[in-house]
Amino acid sequence: DQVKGVLTLQGDALCQADVNLKMPRNNQLLHFAFREDKQWKLQQIQDARNHVNQAIYLLMNRDVNYQFKTGSEVLKLMDAVMLQLSRARNRLTTPATLTLPEIASSGLTKMFTPALPPDILVNFYINLNKLCLTVYQLHVLQPSTTKNFKPAGGSILHNPGAMFECGSQRYEVSHVHKVECVVPWLNDALVFFTVSLQLCQQLKDKISVFSSYWNYRPY
Repeated sequence: DQVKGVLTLQGDALCQADVNLKMPRNNQLLHFAFREDKQWKLQQIQDARNHVNQAIYLLMNRDVNYQFKTGSEVLKLMDAVMLQLSRARNRLTTPATLTLPEIASSGLTKMFTPALPPDILVNFYINLNKLCLTVYQLHVLQPSTTKNFKPAGGSILHNPGAMFECGSQRYEVSHVHKVECVVPWLNDALVFFTVSLQLCQQLKDKISVFSSYWNYRPY
């Protein structure tokens, strides 16, 4: 109930974002949206696509009439392809861990109009088949309360009570709001990654069976 919004994802680009945030302490309603001239690229999707392109390159980088000469040659190729496919899938299933100062200094903070208040941080990321939006509300730590200051490390999601320093000011997270939405084509992509890895493994298994047959065939 605290956060409502509409996001538009096209490929690897968040091209529109319109977010309403209800502040718990005073029920004030904040509204902020992407500037019309701005898009936010999701690095996870870009990286996954690059790994897929590399897997395709490995498979296609041969003459159409090329003949494999040994089973080990095929196994080596499948290992390289599976490595790229696994890395692509992992980029979608494992969001990056970020510190709060990294989120605060991200270019994402400059995407919005009106500008985000200094006590609000936002982050977008992909988790499996979901597009996630996290909103952090902060309060300034007074000098008298910083004796127990302990900066938080990197995390996918920071909890209330997490502290950090940005510039010359120290902050603590007071509230965290996370909303997420299933993206159907991301779900399809994860299924295709699983199927393609299974097919590669099946080919490896068959090659291994025949290799052992030839290696141990009595003459």
